[in-house]
Amino acid sequence: MARSARARVQAVHPLLRRREHQVLGQVLYRLRREDFAATEHVDGTSPAWPINYETLEPYYERAEQLYQVRGQHGIDPTEPSRGPFPFPAVPHAPAVAAIVEQLKAFGLHPSPLPLGLLRPGAPDGCVLCNTCNSFPCRIHAKSDAEVCCVNPALRTPTVSLWTKALARRLLTDPSGRRVEAVEVERNGEVSRVEAPLVIVSCGAVNSAALFLRSGNAKHPAGLANSSGLVGRRYMAHLATMMQGFHPFRVNDTVFQKTVALNDFYLRGADGRPPLGQIQSQGRTHGIMAQTVAPWMPLWAYNAWVARGVDWLAMSEDLPKDDNRVTVEPDGRIRVHYEPNNLAAHQRLVGEMKRILRRLGFWVVMAHSHRDRNTTHQCGTMCFGTDATTSVLDTFCRTHDVDNLFVVDASFFPSSAAVNPGLTIAAQALRVADHIKATHLGVKASSGWQTREPATESYR
Repeated sequence: MARSARARVQAVHPLLRRREHQVLGQVLYRLRREDFAATEHVDGTSPAWPINYETLEPYYERAEQLYQVRGQHGIDPTEPSRGPFPFPAVPHAPAVAAIVEQLKAFGLHPSPLPLGLLRPGAPDGCVLCNTCNSFPCRIHAKSDAEVCCVNPALRTPTVSLWTKALARRLLTDPSGRRVEAVEVERNGEVSRVEAPLVIVSCGAVNSAALFLRSGNAKHPAGLANSSGLVGRRYMAHLATMMQGFHPFRVNDTVFQKTVALNDFYLRGADGRPPLGQIQSQGRTHGIMAQTVAPWMPLWAYNAWVARGVDWLAMSEDLPKDDNRVTVEPDGRIRVHYEPNNLAAHQRLVGEMKRILRRLGFWVVMAHSHRDRNTTHQCGTMCFGTDATTSVLDTFCRTHDVDNLFVVDASFFPSSAAVNPGLTIAAQALRVADHIKATHLGVKASSGWQTREPATESYR
């Protein structure tokens, strides 16, 4: 018991550490309609959301336009009814296309991954390289928040961006019902920044930590924590990286991340519980494999990965109160985490192993970070309609503090089993419309269109 407890506690120092860099993998899925309802899994129940798919649907459309998502509707059997994607799917490379045809022959339903990539094939666009999956884009051609939202906003004279700044605490008025200011440490100096409305978007771990550091006489357990749930119900997708290896097949694919399998995503007609999703992944580099198993020389890993095809098996992590973020008296942030729903994930990995062997691969490798996994952190400040069982209302405003919002993956009551990025963006647009209407008195926006050439070429 003691060894297990130690294994699932991670600690970082909020003042001395650099912010952990999360590299966007550019997969931008809508949650499935079923993800918004309570769902029984092998290890428990995934709770219902306080809103349904239809509530977010128009904002999903706007988010896909904003992030220039590329896909093909009508192929994925789990996909909600919808119109066309803003841009066509990135075509499969020849080796991946051959695998797709084999998967179809097995009776499976491979579908194009919805990807946020800017102008692939254009002179100033994405070059479909082999570093897209695990590295920042050196030419800024990924549809991430910096490129699609922050940089355009900075062209507005009324918007300022502070770098090398840390939000230390949120300071309330004497009543405790409103935030008066944010205590910010910047370039070694601490200042008080006042605002009539505050939106926190620090990520699931750091947003919760900021609230816990901001406790006061009116909020003794942490700011806006009358429910006791700030920091609790931390979730991170169960994720296993997999690779099919064949010694005599050199994989010359450069951009490999274009196909998904959702055949195991929903509960089956035979009563089979949901298992999760499978995605092809960007190419593994030898140096990446060497960090997992450092005992072989780099040339051996380069030779190995050149003959492999990479995949990700991803399952839903269920919300548990004991999986939580805390802040120690010395300021250290601790993440207490023990994965659950492991039986379902192991079944999903087993299904993919069988598929890869049917595809003719001699060896199937699988690696998971297990309790140290941080894939798609969410859930630490869940939203809902009851202030005793949630931290935020359905527009991500805290129940306890009137002018304080949290807009990041913290609000998720369940993690589903697809990438959360598009859902965060869609809810952010919904919250923005709400703030404009209720706090600023501005009519909600009707959306916008992103223009691109009608025809595109891919390299």
